[in-house]
Amino acid sequence: MKRSTFLRAATALAFAPSVAPAIVRAQGTYPDKQIRMVIPFAAGGTTDLMARAVGQHFAQAWGQPVVADNRAGANGVVAGEIVAKAPGDGYTLSVVAMGHAINPLIYRKLPYDGVNDFTPISLLATFPQLVLVHPSVKANTLPELIQLAKTASPPLTYASGGNGSSQHLAGALFAHMAKLNLTHVAYKGGNPAQLDLMAGNVNMMITQPNSKELITTGKMRALAVSSSRRSQYYPELPTVAEAGVPGYESVAWYGLLGPKGMPPDVVKKIADETVRACAGEGARSIVAGQGGDMVAGTPAQFAEFIAAERKRYEAIVREANMTVD
Repeated sequence: MKRSTFLRAATALAFAPSVAPAIVRAQGTYPDKQIRMVIPFAAGGTTDLMARAVGQHFAQAWGQPVVADNRAGANGVVAGEIVAKAPGDGYTLSVVAMGHAINPLIYRKLPYDGVNDFTPISLLATFPQLVLVHPSVKANTLPELIQLAKTASPPLTYASGGNGSSQHLAGALFAHMAKLNLTHVAYKGGNPAQLDLMAGNVNMMITQPNSKELITTGKMRALAVSSSRRSQYYPELPTVAEAGVPGYESVAWYGLLGPKGMPPDVVKKIADETVRACAGEGARSIVAGQGGDMVAGTPAQFAEFIAAERKRYEAIVREANMTVD
């Protein structure tokens, strides 16, 4: 399926009317009204598609509407403030990306406590990213790219969806571990960054391509995958670690959370339904269509995952001076 097809389907379903009220009565009092799903990025991106697919599942399972509320800005900080200041009653939820874990490291001041003002509910999916270059870049393998980057003047440029985004962190980690001098070019989202890569305005990017067709049709050249293991969707590509940067690993991810103070029984109910949502065809199709893996789990597992991600990138954020006033 094409990305546009996913978006149309997910948009329609996320605003589905109430269904199966008998299921809600049988399961208890939560939820008994509309749920707000705050999305920290604009419509059309992976975070948005994931949020709408999960919201559609909740609406069908619980018989209450789930309204998508896109609040893009500042790598998720705008949405984060809304969620952090919402009542912890389970009626405000948010699908977040890596920026949620990293923002406390890069922003000198946040309008919320990045650790204590949220309730982790479940990890949703992880996505290996691809090392992509514009076809004009004279490198057909990762070792060739590394050698080119060591001698390029001016330095090669790499695009990202913004300071602290998964693409920024993947690129900074690559430059650090391969001992390269690369110039970061930040955009207001992964989609415009990828479009500029295809236009030849930047040299490379480590990201999830919007579709596999962009690779197979030659609009971008893929050299390696960023995960610790090869991707089942791109089995011909080596990992970055295999191709010359031992120990390298950086994946994009998405998870569900809410405000602090949520009742444990509500958290469990949402987490259990999230696992079922991630096993459903809607979310699975979106994730598979972009080369990702479903990895829903418990609230405790997601909390541990967020803490580990923050620790993984702490030194890189400091060395790359990824600070935002």
